[in-house]
This record gives sequence, C-alpha cells and structure tokens, in this order.
Amino acid sequence: MGRGWGFLFGLLGAVWLLSSGHGEEQPPETAAQRCFCQVSGYLDDCTCDVETIDRFNNYRLFPRLQKLLESDYFRYYKVNLKRPCPFWNDISQCGRRDCAVKPCQSDEVPDGIKSASYKYSEEANNLIEECEQAERLGAVDESLSEETQKAVLQWTKHDDSSDNFCEADDIQSPEAEYVDLLLNPERYTGYKGPDAWKIWNVIYEENCFKPQTIKRPLNPLASGQENTFYSWLEGLCVEKRAFYRLISGLHASINVHLSARYLLQETWLEKKWGHNITEFQQRFDGILTEGEGPRRLKNLYFLYLIELRALSKVLPFFERPDFQLFTGNKIQDEENKMLLLEILHEIKSFPLHFDENSFFAGDKKEAHKLKEDFRLHFRNISRIMDCVGCFKCRLWGKLQTQGLGTALKILFSEKLIANMPESGPSYEFHLTRQEIVSLFNAFGRISTSVKELENFRNLLQNIH
Repeated sequence: MGRGWGFLFGLLGAVWLLSSGHGEEQPPETAAQRCFCQVSGYLDDCTCDVETIDRFNNYRLFPRLQKLLESDYFRYYKVNLKRPCPFWNDISQCGRRDCAVKPCQSDEVPDGIKSASYKYSEEANNLIEECEQAERLGAVDESLSEETQKAVLQWTKHDDSSDNFCEADDIQSPEAEYVDLLLNPERYTGYKGPDAWKIWNVIYEENCFKPQTIKRPLNPLASGQENTFYSWLEGLCVEKRAFYRLISGLHASINVHLSARYLLQETWLEKKWGHNITEFQQRFDGILTEGEGPRRLKNLYFLYLIELRALSKVLPFFERPDFQLFTGNKIQDEENKMLLLEILHEIKSFPLHFDENSFFAGDKKEAHKLKEDFRLHFRNISRIMDCVGCFKCRLWGKLQTQGLGTALKILFSEKLIANMPESGPSYEFHLTRQEIVSLFNAFGRISTSVKELENFRNLLQNIH
C-alpha cells in the first residue's frame, strides 16, 4: 500500500512540475522554423505539396535549367530601359553604381540573334522576315506576293491579339538595347525606401481587384485589418484570388533573390556578395512579419506551379522540327534545342501539375469579361515597370513580368497550340524570341528562389 501511494504521489508531482513550467523546457524555436514552419504540405487551390516541388526543382530541374540559361540564345535580352513612366513624372532615379545596367556593344551579340528572332526552314524564315519588314512599314504593300500579304494580315492579327498579357517593348526602337543577363545579374542594389514602396503599393492597391476599404497586412494604414483582408481574399473567385497570389509570389521571389545576392562587403579590390540572413528574416520571419512572411513564400510556390504548367503546355511549339534556337552557331543551336526539349519533357512528367481548367469556366459571357479584366490588370502591371527608378531592377522587373505574362498567354491558348501546323511558322499561336527568352529566364528566377529557400533553411537551422 505504501509503495502504491508513493508511486501515485510521485506521478502527481511530476505532472505538477510539467504543468507549472518547472519540468524540462522545450527547445526554443529556430529561425528556420519561424520562416518555414507554415511553408509545407499542400498549397491552397492546388493538389500539389511544397515538398514535392522542392525535390523536383532542386534535384531534377534546376541544374539543367541553369545550363540552358547560360547559353547565348537565352542570355541576351533586348529591352528599352528609357521608356517614360506612363503614370507619374516624379521618378527619383537611383544613382548607385549597382543600379546601373551595362548594355552590350554591337559586336558582343551573336549575328544570328541580331538578324532574326528565330529560324524555321529557310523558305519559312524568308517569309517571316518579309512579313516583319512589311509590318514595320505600317501597311500591306500590294507589290508583295499574295501569300505574304495574307501572312502579314495574320501577323498583325496576332500582335493585336487579346491573348497578350504584357505591353512589350518596341525592340525596333533605337533606344532598345541588348543586355547580357549574366553580366547584369539580379541582386541587391540598395534601391529601397518610398520610391520602391510606391511601385509595389500601386501594383497591389490599384491592380489586384482590391477595394480601397480593404487594407493589406503590414500596410501602415491597416490598423489590425489582417483578418479582414484574408476574409475578403478567400471570398474572391478563384481567378482573382490566383491573380493576387501570383503578384505576391513574384514579389516574394524577388525578395529572395535580393537576400541571397546581397552586398556583404566592399573594398577597393572587390565586392563580396552572398546570403544575408538578417535581410531574409526581416522579409519572411513569421514573428517579424506577423505571419505574412510564410504566406508570401507559399505564394512563391503557387507562382512556380503556374509557370511550370505553362511550360508543360507549350512543348508542342518547340517540338516542331522547323523550330530552332538560332544564334548562328549550328552545333551549339542543335545542342541547346535538345537540352530545351529534355527540360520540357522533364517538366511534362511532373506528377502534380496545376489544373487551370477551373479558370474562366463559368458563364461564357462573364468568363470572357473576367479574362479580359485579368489580362488588362496584368498588362497595366507590365507598364508600371517603366516607373522603377533603379535600372537593374527595371530590367529584371520587365523581364519577369513579361515572362509571367507569356506563361498566362500559353495557359489560355490551349486550343491554338493544339491546332498549330507541324512545320513552318504558326500564326494563330506564336512566340517571339523576346517572349521565349523572358519565359525561360522568368521561370529560372522562380526556380532559383526555390533552390535558395533550401539554402536559407539550412543557414537558419541553428539560429534562434
């Protein structure tokens, strides 16, 4: 009896110690847990989980994609960084050296890239070049062959198509220049403060289907309206909710890049770039951002799935035997097309693709209007990129918005892609070299972000 009572008292004492906090304390939460504890499992509006994306991207896709983006075809991007801002005049230009962009000299760009957007068979390509020249003249010249006149009209119809989600630069403008993306990498430039905040604020407040009465979390004017914001967001149709999450995911991805390639040290001899853990925590730590950081990272994964799905859909466009990634170096061009197709077939094999069939699936008239609103809102965001005061930020902002816009164009062109001719130029569905370069580089940025999250997770593991 005595032993039994002793055992009982001992057990009760142990329970009391644990409940009163005098027992063994739980280990403190790590910085990695605060940033990533919610970034796991299934994503909203998707059947895919974060862990599957991490494995697929980091070990099967990322290395080959980086190799492709280092090739001449994908490293040279033509852009006009001198277009005026269409919305306001008081742009404060960043005067820091790291904000500058070094354009290419004419002899640095392969002749094949400068002479044509891409190559099909010789006959088909001659027709394309004739069409492009005629289109630049602004009219259908009656002296052209009947076939070419017809092609010009089809080409113009494509350029005016409602399937274009971005306002693209006029690459024929004398102010448009080629930029080597490898020599002008996206990284921290020091561009911040009211001017940078203004860009993102206009994007979110005026272009994400949000009423003025609903304030975003962490907005100085929000005053505890976080729950109101997410109640509003969950009440939206899936298309408008997806739009917000795409923009949030793009914003998060850019912030990951800036934190991963941060100027850690500068001397007269060199600059040291690397991972800035503090910067990453300020942007994504669950406590420091009042829960917003992990939500933003999940939106980054949502963006990844959308662009991944678009790449899987566009495979037939690149599989056609006439299509080349033309730079003029025949051997390199053939190797790059093989690598491109390997990557796209790998992407197509991904087991948990996003299902875009739920988009614009209701009443045809309402769905058409919603799609047009969706397109115009995104097109407006592409125009806002000309208001960015840091030229390097403007370069990568324009490229990534054009890349995402191209992905959206692909997703909503499934029937046009299915009806493409097996050879020769495709007029109903067509991608320019600008769209191709921006599409793959934009996805390369998202892929890099996912890879960098693994690096930050490891770096933060032992920090409390």
